[in-house]
Formats: sequence, C-alpha cells, structure tokens
Amino acid sequence: MRRGAGPARSAVDAGMTAPSARPRPASVLSVLFAGVLMAALDIAVVGPALPALQDGFGIGDRALSWVFSIYILFNVAGAPLIAKWSDRYGRRPLFVASVGLFAAGSALVAAAPTFDVLLVGRAVQAFGAGGVFPVASAVVAETFPMERRGRALGLIGAVFGLAFLLGPLLGGLILPLGWRWLFLINLPIAAAVIVAAVRLLPVRPAHRAGRFDAGGALLLCVVLLGAAWGVNRLDAGRLPAALLAPDVWPGLLAAGIAAILLVLVERRASDPILPPALWRSVPLRAVGGIAVAAGLVEAGMVFLPELAVGAFDVEPASASLMMLPLVLTLIAGAPAAGYLLDRIGPRTVIQAGLVLTGAGLATFHVQPLGIGTFYTAGALVGLGLAALLGAPLRYVVLRESGESRRGAGQGLLTLFLSAGQLVGSAAIGAVAGSTAHASAGYASALLSLAGACVVVLPLTFLIEPRANGAELPARDEAHPGS
Repeated sequence: MRRGAGPARSAVDAGMTAPSARPRPASVLSVLFAGVLMAALDIAVVGPALPALQDGFGIGDRALSWVFSIYILFNVAGAPLIAKWSDRYGRRPLFVASVGLFAAGSALVAAAPTFDVLLVGRAVQAFGAGGVFPVASAVVAETFPMERRGRALGLIGAVFGLAFLLGPLLGGLILPLGWRWLFLINLPIAAAVIVAAVRLLPVRPAHRAGRFDAGGALLLCVVLLGAAWGVNRLDAGRLPAALLAPDVWPGLLAAGIAAILLVLVERRASDPILPPALWRSVPLRAVGGIAVAAGLVEAGMVFLPELAVGAFDVEPASASLMMLPLVLTLIAGAPAAGYLLDRIGPRTVIQAGLVLTGAGLATFHVQPLGIGTFYTAGALVGLGLAALLGAPLRYVVLRESGESRRGAGQGLLTLFLSAGQLVGSAAIGAVAGSTAHASAGYASALLSLAGACVVVLPLTFLIEPRANGAELPARDEAHPGS
C-alpha cells in the first residue's frame, strides 16, 4: 500500500470525496441495484425459454442442460477474477466492464446461428455477471459510511428474491415475441446502466501493488472450471464409483493439481489474486465456513418444487407458486437484516439467520407435511437466508479485508458460496434418490442441510460483534509481505 496516500484513503473509507465530486449515495445505490438485478434476472428468465431453445436447435435434454451448466462454470470463474481486478484497476471501470461483457454475451446468444455459438455467448454473459455483485458490494463500502453500510447492502441483497419473483413472469410475457428477445432486452438495459455508472459511480484510486498475478489467475480458472465441471457431472448416487467416470475424474484431478500450484504461486506473487493475508484472518475463515453452508441451503431451495409435487400431487406450475412465502420473506428480510446490521452488529444477525434457516429446513421434515406447514417452513427459510445471502456475510468481509482488498475479499466469499451450491446440488439429488419416495427423500435432504446450519453455528462466535465504528486496518498494512 502506498504510504503517501494515507489521508486520502481515510476519506475514502469514510465514504467522502471532494464536495464537487461527491456522488449522491442514493444515486450510486440505484445504479448498483439495476446492474445486479439485470444479472440476477437472467437465470430466472431463461427457464421459460428452454423448450423453445430445444425445438429451435433440435437438441436433446443432456445438451440443453449446458445452457445452465456453462453459465455456472464461467460465473464461478468470473467472480473472484473481476473482483480482484477491481482492487487493482478501480471499481467503476470493472463494474462497467462486467455489465458490458454481460451485454456482449446477451447479443451473441440472441444472434446465435448454432447451439455452440449460443453456449459461447452464455459463457461470456456468465463471466461478466460474476463480477457485478462483488464489485457492487465493494462500491457500497467506498460510498457509504460504516453506520449505513448494512442497509445499503441489504437493499442490494433483496435483488435476488425479486429476480426469482419477476423472472418467470417477464419470461412468460416476452417469450411470445421469440426466445431471442429474452436476451435482446438486456441490451438497452445494460446500455442505460453503463451510462449511469460512468456518470454516477465514484472514481477511487486504484491499487497497483505489483505485477499482475497472471499465473495465479490462470491456475484459479483451472481450479474453478475443473472442480465445477467434475461436480456438475458427478452422479452422487453412485459414489465412490462415480468419481472414476471419464467425464468426472479428469476435471477433479486438474482442479486438485492446480490448487496445490495456486497456493505456491500466491505465496510468492507481489499482488496475488487470492491474497494469503485474507486466509490468515480468523473471522474470514469463519465466514467462509458459514458461506459454504449458506450455499448448500441455496442449492436445496431449487428442489422445493419437487418436494411440493411429490407431497401434494400438484402440477409443477402450482408447485412453483408455493415458493412465494419463501421469496416474499427473502425480499422483505434482506433490507431488514441490513438495518439490523447497522444497529446490533453482524454476529447476532448471522446467528439468527442460521437458527431460522435450520428451523425452517427441519420443519419440511415434519410428518405428515401439510400445506400450512410447507408455507411456514418456506417463510422461515426465506427470513433465514435473508440474513445470510444478502448483506451480513459481505458486511463482515468488507470490514475484515481492508480497503485495498475489498474486491478480493468479495470474490473469495463468492467462491465459498459457489462451492456450497455445487456440492449441495449433487448431494441433495443423491440423498433424494436413495429413498423409495421422492418427497421423503427431499425432506431428508433438507433435514441434512438443517444439520449443516447447526454445525457452522459455533463459527459465528469468531466474528466481531460490533455494529459499526472504525474499520479494521487494511490487510496489506498488517502483512506487507503477503
């Protein structure tokens, strides 16, 4: 960290710039909210288009699944890289670049003459989308003072519940015009977000601590893509034999070798992609463990409609509507969790989130499962996830990472969340498939996720309970050689 920039950095941490250049926090938040919503909506909107894509390109179900699989692969890779680059080159350029990549990918998908080109477009989309939320979180830290940061993060966190609610509706309205319009509609929205970002997002000093860690970036991509590929193709119901499948073990082996090399490279890099100093922080380790559990739960929510279909013998469309209590409490709970962060601190909020989530997941296992019980369980899980996936974990990471590594910290958090999601999606399917009745299998799988919440609950006592106050020193000052 450059010593001569101390006073200026203090002003940055306090969310201040020169009076003539100071951005309005509400304007900044609106730009970030729009960008995150655009990226989050894409996953929910694509679902209604899948039958049209299958008919249009004449592909089977296995090939169709790659519309989502390739998005997951490159989204996971994009988050830590773009977040770290925002530390190095500045938040505004990387936020604009992320939105621009998402728009370019959308245009490529909409114009795709073949299914292979469509998948390339989805990869570009996903890489850009991966950087939007982590960079937006870092911008919040540099715009809002500590005592208001939780509320701002909470409002952005509510985007994901809103996207889940609006995505299928918008998809149904636009799809009659043709599936390509589901992606073309992103272009004017992205253009508006880019123009607003250039005008309104604050310009902050970039941190050029040393030579760019190209080796670390390449190895990180190999780790993430290899692990995501292997887990995504894994038949968890046939372990351990499934690990030897020809489309599984090469990816996992490549990820393991690259992970060992990554640790060695990062210890020597002057500006590492994953700074070792972050790994030495006890609160950040605790947050990592909690984030894995939150990712597991998030993956489990994808299977709730399947549970409803099996338990209540309803149509898939009706089962999706039964998710409304969960979604609505998630939307309402995220801003409330952000407000409580600023009042009582992150430890209590995260503890409440784990308890509510665990209680809701366990309620799904109550027999016989009635509709009222299903709705109650969904509402509890929604409130709990609002205190985990939105502001609280990101709040802690922002405070613990230090100013010059906020982006890297957010990228690392996204990695932990993604790890939980990838493992959860494979494990839940295996547990559900091991029982005679699908509904009982899904209920058992959700109960195991409740156990994960209990297991990580003690980690919350490693998190600083303060609501606000002075931000912790930058990690590069504490460990200048890292």
